[in-house]
Amino acid sequence: MALDEMVLKSVVGESSLPTLRLYDWNPACLSLGYAQPVSDVLQEKLDQDGYDLVRRATGGRAILHIDELTYSVIGSQDEPRLKGGVLESYRVLSTALLEALHLLGIPAHSDETSKSDQESRRKNENPVCFEVPSNYEITVDGKKMVGSAQARRKGGVLQHGTFPLFGDISRIVYYLDFPGEATRMNAANRLKQRALTAQEAIGGAITWREAADAFESAFKDRLNLVLHHDALSSQEEHQVEALMEEKYANPEWTGRISI
Repeated sequence: MALDEMVLKSVVGESSLPTLRLYDWNPACLSLGYAQPVSDVLQEKLDQDGYDLVRRATGGRAILHIDELTYSVIGSQDEPRLKGGVLESYRVLSTALLEALHLLGIPAHSDETSKSDQESRRKNENPVCFEVPSNYEITVDGKKMVGSAQARRKGGVLQHGTFPLFGDISRIVYYLDFPGEATRMNAANRLKQRALTAQEAIGGAITWREAADAFESAFKDRLNLVLHHDALSSQEEHQVEALMEEKYANPEWTGRISI
């Protein structure tokens, strides 16, 4: 999360090019949305299983980052593929996400949510991201396949999202606070009805590398990009470490919203 923010600042400061990042998490991590209360989290359960907790720079609800590919797209608001408002940039980027899934043999679709779904999104107090409708959502047979969120800072755009590859999509409910076990089990069942993994979508395993190759190819082709692989400079590494100390590894930042 610190690296995503560092790249955003570098892009805005014109010291970095627009960037596509593809990564995973080790150990697994529960990420909270920017304004989500930390009281949603069962910290004891996370500690017991050796999982991390972080607060994202983007909004939305909790995501358990495990057995997945995570992507981030970072650029200036002047970048042609990110021009316009949040909805327009979501629409453009969703064409690349959709193509990536098609390359993997996943029969996905992307549609703008209805007004009723948008109203549901505003009112929804569920702590789980994959249960909340979003615009230009990537779905398979009506089930959510990719969860994305976006932040805009001083002329820059950061959109990142998660593509679950395999495993139990409902595991996240065991790390969040619910008013009773019956409510927790209902949330798990709803999640299984509304979201799925790549393995469930095609009945076979997809490796992280296969998914990453498909994402890279789709972003190049659909958005007419030339991608150059690059590494962090020593100065950028120091900036990431500073952001970790200030925010993302700092309990005060993670717990700043408690109710």
